[in-house]
Amino acid sequence: MSADAAAVHGSRLLIELFVMLGGAKLLAELFARLRQPTVVGEILAGVLVGPQVLHLVAPSETSQVLAELGVIFLLFNVGLETKPAAIFKVGPTALLVAVLGVAVPMCCGFALMMAWDGKPMEALFIGTAMVATSVGITARVLSGMGLLDTAAARIILGAAVIDDILGLLMLAAVASAAQGRVNIAEIATTALLALGFVAAIALLGAPALTRAAPHFSRLRAGNEFFVVAVLLCFGLALAATYIGVAAIVGAFLAGMALAEAVEGNHDVHQQVRGATEFLVPFFMVNIGMQLDLAVFSNPHTLLLALLVTLLAVLSKLLGCGLGARSLGPRGALQVGVGMVPRGEVGIVVAQIGLGAGVIGPPQFGAVLFMACATTLIAPPLIRPLFARAAGSEP
Repeated sequence: MSADAAAVHGSRLLIELFVMLGGAKLLAELFARLRQPTVVGEILAGVLVGPQVLHLVAPSETSQVLAELGVIFLLFNVGLETKPAAIFKVGPTALLVAVLGVAVPMCCGFALMMAWDGKPMEALFIGTAMVATSVGITARVLSGMGLLDTAAARIILGAAVIDDILGLLMLAAVASAAQGRVNIAEIATTALLALGFVAAIALLGAPALTRAAPHFSRLRAGNEFFVVAVLLCFGLALAATYIGVAAIVGAFLAGMALAEAVEGNHDVHQQVRGATEFLVPFFMVNIGMQLDLAVFSNPHTLLLALLVTLLAVLSKLLGCGLGARSLGPRGALQVGVGMVPRGEVGIVVAQIGLGAGVIGPPQFGAVLFMACATTLIAPPLIRPLFARAAGSEP
């Protein structure tokens, strides 16, 4: 790359960063003043500055990398606020929430598409796209309200980890079926590795890090605890991807493993929170930029998008709410709403189906609409449902 081309590329990169971060913070400030979840403003900023409205920026490799870093730091920061013992206390409930939160949306999505055009493989992909929860959105809202330590929040976080593993296995099975084969041994191996990874970090990694924490102060490079924490975050996120689990699961487990070790260490919490506040808006804006408004131009596709979105919301409310019924009606509703966002997870499933030729552009557009709509719907519902716990008005 010539010097001139490098300078142009550098300028363009700075413009993208300025527009994305500036737009996110401006809309977040506006929504905060309106007493609405700031995450909604950040996502709408992506719609506004993206290719659908102002055409200032577009999804790119840079925005994707920043978005990935943002959601990794978000879940790492959430993990730092979540002690393993707190998750273990709600383990059985979280498992039930995750299982029902996968089974009900899958069945609803499959039934809808079979009634729509009767294509079984297409119905399987749409059903799978409705399964996995993008917990980053809910975590962002609950973290801002200081409610990560509530029973409902712990169940949501625990269920989301299990949800991700179950969704991964379903995707592997459906993708194999689309190719005319189902490799049961490969799916079983992935399941065992994923469960072993989670158990090892939660049961062995957390105590080991708590014992090792006092020795980190011997390092002389500066900000030693923060450096070790970030390295552990990236290391476990990378390990998770090799095992076949989402990187955010590894990041969350890294934070949870360090939770007791950094308890009372305000410097580490402040440093991680600062990095999170810088990077998370890119994750939110990137979701908004992927919303394709062209889905509204075709009434048939729009109807499908609305039906898929409606079922995506109701099925999570029903499945996850039933799983959390031991918390009472309000607690069950809190968990159900907290599990509604699909975010980038549903989009990835739809992209695989589109690439395999199993679903067409209309179905892909409907899933994209559903993923973005559920991400926008959840935060305004989460806030009033949890407001009493926060000691504030909705």
